Amino acid sequence: MSDHANTGYDEWLDAVAEGESYYLECENGHGSLPPRRVCPRCGATDLEETTLPETGEIETYTVVHVAAPSFADDVPYTTAIADFGPVRLTGVANDDVGVGTKVAAAVGETETAGERLLLFERR
Repeated sequence: MSDHANTGYDEWLDAVAEGESYYLECENGHGSLPPRRVCPRCGATDLEETTLPETGEIETYTVVHVAAPSFADDVPYTTAIADFGPVRLTGVANDDVGVGTKVAAAVGETETAGERLLLFERR
């Protein structure tokens, strides 16, 4: 994988870490996350950075007990999908979340490799 493969996502994680979370919105009101050049729903090419709502709600989650080697030291961990209005985010959540839990987007780090990831914190 080239160094440029995650450029848009890395910049987005930087914005999350700085408290300036955003999503991309097309002229038809569809939301998506970077890196995108085209709306995945309608094909529009005029995408604008729009402030991400401060909180979202956990829609579903799963607790991982057996992980790939790149996450071996992180188990158990909870992977969750949270609804932030126009977009849904996938990230790692605190172990005490459930469906309907209010969360905010933050940036965390894996224990195994020290790589950044999207983290959901209870609100």
